[in-house]
Amino acid sequence: MRFMFAVFNRARKIVLTVTAVAASALVAACDPGAIGGGGPSINTSKPVPVALLVPRGSAQRGDDVLAQSLENAARMAIADLNGVQIDLRVYATAGNPQTAAAVATQAVQEGARILLGPVYAEAANAAGIAAAKRGVNVLAFSNNTSIAGGNVFVMGSTFETTASRLTQYAARQGKRTMVVVSGNNAAGQAGRSAIQQAAVQSGMTLAGNISYDLSQQGVINAVPTITDSVRQSNADVMFMTATTAGALPLLTQLLPESGIKTSDVQYVGLTRWDIPAQTLALPGVQNGWFALPDPTKSEAFRGRYQATYGAAPHPIGGLAYDGIAAIGALVLSGNSEALTGAALTQPAGFQGTGGIFRLRPDGTNERGLAVATIQDQKVVIIDPAPKSFAGAGS
Repeated sequence: MRFMFAVFNRARKIVLTVTAVAASALVAACDPGAIGGGGPSINTSKPVPVALLVPRGSAQRGDDVLAQSLENAARMAIADLNGVQIDLRVYATAGNPQTAAAVATQAVQEGARILLGPVYAEAANAAGIAAAKRGVNVLAFSNNTSIAGGNVFVMGSTFETTASRLTQYAARQGKRTMVVVSGNNAAGQAGRSAIQQAAVQSGMTLAGNISYDLSQQGVINAVPTITDSVRQSNADVMFMTATTAGALPLLTQLLPESGIKTSDVQYVGLTRWDIPAQTLALPGVQNGWFALPDPTKSEAFRGRYQATYGAAPHPIGGLAYDGIAAIGALVLSGNSEALTGAALTQPAGFQGTGGIFRLRPDGTNERGLAVATIQDQKVVIIDPAPKSFAGAGS
Protein backbone atom coordinates (compact mmCIF):
# COMPACT_ATOMS: atom_id res chain seq x y z
CA MET A 1 0.00 0.00 0.00
CA ARG A 2 1.09 3.56 -0.55
CA PHE A 3 1.92 6.22 2.00
CA MET A 4 1.60 9.82 0.89
CA PHE A 5 3.55 12.22 3.00
CA ALA A 6 4.84 15.75 3.34
CA VAL A 7 6.83 17.43 6.07
CA PHE A 8 5.34 20.05 8.36
CA ASN A 9 7.44 22.49 10.29
CA ARG A 10 8.21 21.56 13.91
CA ALA A 11 4.90 22.94 15.13
CA ARG A 12 2.99 20.88 12.60
CA LYS A 13 3.26 17.16 11.90
CA ILE A 14 4.50 14.59 9.42
CA VAL A 15 1.76 13.84 6.92
CA LEU A 16 1.09 10.19 6.28
CA THR A 17 -2.27 9.19 4.90
CA VAL A 18 -3.82 5.99 6.08
CA THR A 19 -3.16 2.66 4.57
CA ALA A 20 -5.65 0.50 6.25
CA VAL A 21 -7.53 -1.86 3.99
CA ALA A 22 -11.23 -2.54 4.43
CA ALA A 23 -13.42 -5.54 5.31
CA SER A 24 -16.97 -6.09 6.65
CA ALA A 25 -18.86 -6.11 9.86
CA LEU A 26 -20.44 -4.72 12.94
CA VAL A 27 -19.03 -3.34 16.13
CA ALA A 28 -18.85 -5.03 19.47
CA ALA A 29 -21.23 -3.91 22.18
CA CYS A 30 -19.79 -1.02 24.12
CA ASP A 31 -18.94 -1.13 27.79
CA PRO A 32 -21.42 1.20 29.49
CA GLY A 33 -19.04 1.58 32.40
CA ALA A 34 -16.51 3.25 30.11
CA ILE A 35 -18.75 6.17 29.21
CA GLY A 36 -17.87 9.65 30.40
CA GLY A 37 -15.33 12.33 29.52
CA GLY A 38 -14.94 15.11 26.96
CA GLY A 39 -17.41 15.46 24.14
CA PRO A 40 -20.95 16.65 23.45
CA SER A 41 -24.03 14.94 24.82
CA ILE A 42 -26.56 13.52 22.37
CA ASN A 43 -30.23 12.62 22.21
CA THR A 44 -30.13 8.92 21.37
CA SER A 45 -33.84 8.82 20.60
CA LYS A 46 -33.35 11.09 17.58
CA PRO A 47 -31.09 10.86 14.50
CA VAL A 48 -27.53 11.69 15.54
CA PRO A 49 -25.92 14.39 13.35
CA VAL A 50 -22.59 13.12 12.03
CA ALA A 51 -20.32 15.14 9.71
CA LEU A 52 -18.25 13.31 7.09
CA LEU A 53 -15.31 15.37 5.81
CA VAL A 54 -13.99 14.11 2.47
CA PRO A 55 -11.30 15.45 0.09
CA ARG A 56 -13.73 16.22 -2.74
CA GLY A 57 -12.64 19.15 -4.89
CA SER A 58 -8.94 18.56 -4.34
CA ALA A 59 -6.44 19.10 -7.13
CA GLN A 60 -4.86 15.79 -6.21
CA ARG A 61 -5.60 13.04 -8.67
CA GLY A 62 -7.88 10.39 -7.23
CA ASP A 63 -9.21 12.41 -4.32
CA ASP A 64 -12.72 12.65 -5.76
CA VAL A 65 -12.79 8.87 -6.16
CA LEU A 66 -11.59 8.50 -2.58
CA ALA A 67 -14.23 10.96 -1.38
CA GLN A 68 -17.01 9.01 -3.08
CA SER A 69 -15.75 5.71 -1.70
CA LEU A 70 -15.72 7.09 1.84
CA GLU A 71 -19.25 8.42 1.46
CA ASN A 72 -20.48 5.16 -0.06
CA ALA A 73 -18.96 3.11 2.76
CA ALA A 74 -20.44 5.40 5.39
CA ARG A 75 -23.92 5.08 3.85
CA MET A 76 -23.54 1.32 3.66
CA ALA A 77 -22.71 1.25 7.36
CA ILE A 78 -25.74 3.40 8.17
CA ALA A 79 -27.96 0.95 6.29
CA ASP A 80 -26.54 -1.88 8.41
CA LEU A 81 -27.34 -0.25 11.75
CA ASN A 82 -30.24 -1.60 13.75
CA GLY A 83 -32.03 0.65 16.22
CA VAL A 84 -29.83 3.68 15.53
CA GLN A 85 -30.47 6.59 13.16
CA ILE A 86 -27.60 8.65 11.76
CA ASP A 87 -28.09 12.02 10.09
CA LEU A 88 -25.03 12.01 7.80
CA ARG A 89 -23.91 15.37 6.46
CA VAL A 90 -21.09 15.40 3.93
CA TYR A 91 -18.62 18.29 3.63
CA ALA A 92 -15.87 18.75 1.01
CA THR A 93 -12.44 19.78 2.31
CA ALA A 94 -10.73 20.09 -1.10
CA GLY A 95 -7.88 18.26 0.61
CA ASN A 96 -6.46 21.36 2.28
CA PRO A 97 -6.31 22.48 5.93
CA GLN A 98 -7.88 25.91 5.49
CA THR A 99 -11.02 24.48 3.91
CA ALA A 100 -11.04 21.61 6.40
CA ALA A 101 -11.04 24.08 9.31
CA ALA A 102 -13.81 26.11 7.71
CA VAL A 103 -16.10 23.16 7.00
CA ALA A 104 -15.40 21.66 10.43
CA THR A 105 -16.56 24.91 12.00
CA GLN A 106 -19.61 24.93 9.71
CA ALA A 107 -20.43 21.30 10.52
CA VAL A 108 -20.32 21.90 14.26
CA GLN A 109 -22.38 25.06 13.95
CA GLU A 110 -24.94 23.07 11.99
CA GLY A 111 -25.23 20.55 14.80
CA ALA A 112 -22.67 17.78 14.13
CA ARG A 113 -21.95 15.84 17.32
CA ILE A 114 -18.88 14.08 15.91
CA LEU A 115 -16.70 14.45 12.79
CA LEU A 116 -15.47 11.61 10.55
CA GLY A 117 -12.40 12.61 8.54
CA PRO A 118 -10.58 14.41 7.03
CA VAL A 119 -8.09 12.12 5.28
CA TYR A 120 -4.86 14.12 5.21
CA ALA A 121 -3.09 14.73 8.50
CA GLU A 122 -2.62 18.48 8.11
CA ALA A 123 -6.31 18.91 7.25
CA ALA A 124 -7.31 16.65 10.14
CA ASN A 125 -5.16 18.68 12.50
CA ALA A 126 -6.86 21.88 11.35
CA ALA A 127 -10.32 20.36 11.61
CA GLY A 128 -9.53 19.10 15.10
CA ILE A 129 -8.53 22.56 16.28
CA ALA A 130 -11.73 24.03 14.86
CA ALA A 131 -13.96 21.33 16.38
CA ALA A 132 -12.23 21.51 19.76
CA LYS A 133 -13.68 24.98 20.28
CA ARG A 134 -17.09 23.31 20.59
CA GLY A 135 -15.88 20.18 22.36
CA VAL A 136 -16.54 17.89 19.38
CA ASN A 137 -14.40 14.81 18.73
CA VAL A 138 -12.81 13.98 15.36
CA LEU A 139 -12.21 10.48 13.97
CA ALA A 140 -9.63 11.23 11.29
CA PHE A 141 -8.92 8.91 8.35
CA SER A 142 -5.18 9.13 9.01
CA ASN A 143 -2.51 6.84 10.40
CA ASN A 144 -0.25 9.69 11.49
CA THR A 145 0.04 9.41 15.25
CA SER A 146 1.70 12.83 15.52
CA ILE A 147 -1.68 14.53 15.05
CA ALA A 148 -3.41 12.28 17.60
CA GLY A 149 -4.49 13.58 20.97
CA GLY A 150 -7.02 15.86 22.55
CA ASN A 151 -10.19 15.59 20.50
CA VAL A 152 -8.47 13.99 17.47
CA PHE A 153 -8.37 10.20 17.05
CA VAL A 154 -6.65 8.56 14.08
CA MET A 155 -8.44 5.62 12.49
CA GLY A 156 -5.81 4.23 10.11
CA SER A 157 -3.56 1.30 10.90
CA THR A 158 -0.41 2.84 12.34
CA PHE A 159 3.27 2.03 12.01
CA GLU A 160 3.31 1.46 15.75
CA THR A 161 0.60 -1.21 15.63
CA THR A 162 2.22 -3.00 12.68
CA ALA A 163 5.73 -2.87 14.15
CA SER A 164 4.50 -4.15 17.51
CA ARG A 165 2.53 -7.02 15.97
CA LEU A 166 5.42 -8.22 13.81
CA THR A 167 8.13 -7.75 16.42
CA GLN A 168 6.19 -9.62 19.09
CA TYR A 169 5.53 -12.44 16.65
CA ALA A 170 9.23 -12.58 15.75
CA ALA A 171 10.18 -12.75 19.42
CA ARG A 172 7.77 -15.63 19.98
CA GLN A 173 9.45 -17.47 17.12
CA GLY A 174 12.77 -17.21 18.93
CA LYS A 175 14.19 -14.26 16.99
CA ARG A 176 16.54 -12.15 19.08
CA THR A 177 18.62 -9.69 17.04
CA MET A 178 17.32 -7.10 14.58
CA VAL A 179 18.75 -4.77 11.96
CA VAL A 180 16.45 -1.95 10.82
CA VAL A 181 16.63 -0.73 7.21
CA SER A 182 14.76 2.49 6.50
CA GLY A 183 14.37 5.20 3.90
CA ASN A 184 15.67 8.61 4.90
CA ASN A 185 12.36 10.34 4.15
CA ALA A 186 9.62 11.30 6.62
CA ALA A 187 7.76 7.99 6.28
CA GLY A 188 10.97 5.98 6.67
CA GLN A 189 12.00 7.91 9.76
CA ALA A 190 8.57 7.49 11.36
CA GLY A 191 8.62 3.79 10.54
CA ARG A 192 12.12 3.33 11.92
CA SER A 193 11.11 4.97 15.20
CA ALA A 194 8.09 2.67 15.51
CA ILE A 195 10.21 -0.43 14.83
CA GLN A 196 12.86 0.60 17.33
CA GLN A 197 10.26 1.17 20.03
CA ALA A 198 8.61 -2.18 19.27
CA ALA A 199 11.96 -3.98 19.41
CA VAL A 200 12.71 -2.61 22.87
CA GLN A 201 9.24 -3.53 24.13
CA SER A 202 9.56 -7.09 22.82
CA GLY A 203 13.01 -7.61 24.33
CA MET A 204 14.83 -7.92 21.00
CA THR A 205 18.32 -6.51 20.51
CA LEU A 206 18.69 -3.64 18.03
CA ALA A 207 21.99 -4.44 16.34
CA GLY A 208 21.95 -1.97 13.47
CA ASN A 209 20.08 0.92 11.90
CA ILE A 210 20.82 1.70 8.26
CA SER A 211 19.07 4.33 6.17
CA TYR A 212 19.25 4.92 2.43
CA ASP A 213 18.51 7.73 0.00
CA LEU A 214 15.31 7.32 -1.98
CA SER A 215 16.94 6.74 -5.33
CA GLN A 216 18.22 3.71 -7.19
CA GLN A 217 21.80 4.70 -6.54
CA GLY A 218 21.00 5.45 -2.90
CA VAL A 219 19.68 1.93 -2.40
CA ILE A 220 22.63 0.39 -4.24
CA ASN A 221 25.07 2.38 -2.10
CA ALA A 222 23.42 1.19 1.12
CA VAL A 223 23.54 -2.54 0.33
CA PRO A 224 27.17 -3.15 1.46
CA THR A 225 26.50 -1.35 4.76
CA ILE A 226 23.33 -3.37 5.36
CA THR A 227 25.16 -6.58 4.50
CA ASP A 228 28.03 -5.83 6.88
CA SER A 229 25.65 -4.91 9.71
CA VAL A 230 23.65 -8.13 9.38
CA ARG A 231 26.78 -10.31 9.19
CA GLN A 232 28.72 -8.66 12.00
CA SER A 233 25.75 -8.76 14.40
CA ASN A 234 24.55 -12.22 13.36
CA ALA A 235 21.10 -10.65 13.09
CA ASP A 236 18.23 -13.04 12.56
CA VAL A 237 15.71 -10.33 11.57
CA MET A 238 16.00 -7.55 8.99
CA PHE A 239 13.03 -5.19 9.37
CA MET A 240 12.45 -2.87 6.39
CA THR A 241 10.27 0.22 5.96
CA ALA A 242 10.46 0.02 2.15
CA THR A 243 7.24 0.04 0.11
CA THR A 244 6.39 -2.01 -2.96
CA ALA A 245 6.19 1.24 -4.95
CA GLY A 246 9.56 2.35 -3.62
CA ALA A 247 12.77 0.54 -2.65
CA LEU A 248 11.40 -2.90 -1.76
CA PRO A 249 11.82 -4.57 -5.18
CA LEU A 250 15.44 -3.39 -5.48
CA LEU A 251 16.39 -4.19 -1.89
CA THR A 252 14.94 -7.69 -2.07
CA GLN A 253 16.87 -8.29 -5.29
CA LEU A 254 20.25 -6.90 -4.22
CA LEU A 255 20.46 -8.12 -0.63
CA PRO A 256 20.13 -11.85 -1.46
CA GLU A 257 22.66 -11.33 -4.25
CA SER A 258 25.06 -9.85 -1.68
CA GLY A 259 24.71 -12.93 0.52
CA ILE A 260 21.90 -11.92 2.89
CA LYS A 261 19.65 -14.83 2.05
CA THR A 262 16.10 -15.23 3.30
CA SER A 263 17.01 -18.71 4.52
CA ASP A 264 19.50 -17.15 6.97
CA VAL A 265 17.81 -13.86 7.93
CA GLN A 266 14.09 -13.28 8.35
CA TYR A 267 12.98 -10.43 6.07
CA VAL A 268 10.15 -8.41 7.68
CA GLY A 269 8.23 -5.54 6.12
CA LEU A 270 6.43 -2.63 7.77
CA THR A 271 4.16 -2.16 4.75
CA ARG A 272 1.93 -4.49 2.75
CA TRP A 273 3.95 -6.76 0.44
CA ASP A 274 0.91 -8.14 -1.37
CA ILE A 275 -0.18 -4.89 -3.06
CA PRO A 276 0.05 -4.64 -5.99
CA ALA A 277 -0.40 -8.34 -6.70
CA GLN A 278 2.57 -8.55 -9.07
CA THR A 279 4.87 -7.99 -6.08
CA LEU A 280 4.13 -11.57 -5.04
CA ALA A 281 6.16 -12.81 -8.01
CA LEU A 282 9.40 -11.18 -6.82
CA PRO A 283 11.92 -13.84 -5.72
CA GLY A 284 13.25 -11.70 -2.87
CA VAL A 285 9.92 -11.35 -1.03
CA GLN A 286 9.31 -15.09 -0.79
CA ASN A 287 9.11 -16.19 2.86
CA GLY A 288 9.11 -12.57 4.07
CA TRP A 289 6.75 -11.52 6.86
CA PHE A 290 4.30 -8.61 6.83
CA ALA A 291 1.02 -7.73 8.55
CA LEU A 292 -2.44 -7.17 7.14
CA PRO A 293 -6.05 -6.78 8.32
CA ASP A 294 -8.18 -9.88 8.85
CA PRO A 295 -8.41 -11.22 5.27
CA THR A 296 -11.81 -12.86 5.73
CA LYS A 297 -13.44 -9.66 6.89
CA SER A 298 -11.58 -7.54 4.34
CA GLU A 299 -12.76 -9.72 1.48
CA ALA A 300 -16.33 -9.76 2.79
CA PHE A 301 -16.43 -5.96 2.90
CA ARG A 302 -14.98 -5.61 -0.58
CA GLY A 303 -17.49 -8.11 -1.92
CA ARG A 304 -20.46 -6.34 -0.35
CA TYR A 305 -19.25 -2.93 -1.50
CA GLN A 306 -18.69 -4.20 -5.04
CA ALA A 307 -22.18 -5.71 -5.13
CA THR A 308 -23.74 -2.49 -3.82
CA TYR A 309 -21.86 0.11 -5.87
CA GLY A 310 -20.55 -1.82 -8.86
CA ALA A 311 -16.88 -1.09 -8.18
CA ALA A 312 -14.25 -1.97 -5.62
CA PRO A 313 -13.86 0.34 -2.60
CA HIS A 314 -10.85 2.59 -2.24
CA PRO A 315 -8.22 0.89 -0.03
CA ILE A 316 -9.10 3.21 2.87
CA GLY A 317 -12.82 3.46 2.16
CA GLY A 318 -13.59 0.98 4.91
CA LEU A 319 -12.47 3.48 7.55
CA ALA A 320 -15.68 5.44 7.01
CA TYR A 321 -17.67 2.24 7.55
CA ASP A 322 -15.70 1.58 10.73
CA GLY A 323 -16.38 5.07 12.05
CA ILE A 324 -20.13 4.86 11.48
CA ALA A 325 -20.31 1.34 12.89
CA ALA A 326 -18.47 2.39 16.06
CA ILE A 327 -20.70 5.43 16.49
CA GLY A 328 -23.77 3.26 15.95
CA ALA A 329 -22.72 0.73 18.58
CA LEU A 330 -22.04 3.45 21.12
CA VAL A 331 -25.30 5.30 20.43
CA LEU A 332 -27.21 2.04 20.72
CA SER A 333 -26.34 2.01 24.43
CA GLY A 334 -28.89 4.80 24.84
CA ASN A 335 -26.45 6.88 26.88
CA SER A 336 -26.36 10.61 26.14
CA GLU A 337 -22.58 10.55 26.72
CA ALA A 338 -21.99 7.92 24.00
CA LEU A 339 -19.72 10.14 21.89
CA THR A 340 -17.41 11.38 24.63
CA GLY A 341 -13.73 10.56 24.61
CA ALA A 342 -14.14 7.99 27.37
CA ALA A 343 -16.88 6.19 25.44
CA LEU A 344 -14.92 6.19 22.19
CA THR A 345 -11.94 4.64 23.97
CA GLN A 346 -13.80 1.82 25.74
CA PRO A 347 -11.30 -1.04 26.14
CA ALA A 348 -13.34 -3.75 24.40
CA GLY A 349 -13.01 -1.87 21.12
CA PHE A 350 -15.04 -2.59 18.01
CA GLN A 351 -15.30 -5.10 15.21
CA GLY A 352 -14.43 -3.15 12.07
CA THR A 353 -14.08 -3.84 8.39
CA GLY A 354 -10.59 -5.29 8.84
CA GLY A 355 -11.08 -6.93 12.21
CA ILE A 356 -10.95 -5.62 15.76
CA PHE A 357 -9.83 -2.10 16.55
CA ARG A 358 -9.95 0.27 19.46
CA LEU A 359 -9.18 3.92 20.02
CA ARG A 360 -6.77 4.87 22.76
CA PRO A 361 -7.05 7.82 25.15
CA ASP A 362 -3.96 9.40 23.54
CA GLY A 363 -5.78 9.52 20.16
CA THR A 364 -3.90 6.62 18.58
CA ASN A 365 -5.46 3.27 17.82
CA GLU A 366 -4.76 -0.43 17.97
CA ARG A 367 -5.90 -2.88 15.30
CA GLY A 368 -5.83 -6.64 15.39
CA LEU A 369 -3.67 -7.69 12.44
CA ALA A 370 -2.78 -11.03 10.90
CA VAL A 371 0.82 -11.99 10.16
CA ALA A 372 1.37 -13.25 6.62
CA THR A 373 4.16 -14.61 4.48
CA ILE A 374 4.58 -15.23 0.76
CA GLN A 375 5.05 -18.80 -0.42
CA ASP A 376 5.08 -19.85 -4.08
CA GLN A 377 3.91 -16.34 -5.00
CA LYS A 378 0.83 -16.60 -2.78
CA VAL A 379 -0.11 -14.94 0.53
CA VAL A 380 -0.22 -17.42 3.42
CA ILE A 381 -1.48 -16.43 6.88
CA ILE A 382 0.94 -17.75 9.51
CA ASP A 383 -0.65 -16.12 12.57
CA PRO A 384 -4.35 -15.18 12.32
CA ALA A 385 -5.72 -11.83 13.42
CA PRO A 386 -6.99 -11.89 17.01
CA LYS A 387 -10.75 -11.90 17.47
CA SER A 388 -10.74 -9.83 20.65
CA PHE A 389 -8.26 -7.69 22.53
CA ALA A 390 -8.08 -10.21 25.33
CA GLY A 391 -6.19 -12.42 22.88
CA ALA A 392 -4.40 -9.76 20.85
CA GLY A 393 -0.73 -10.52 20.42
CA SER A 394 -0.94 -13.76 22.33
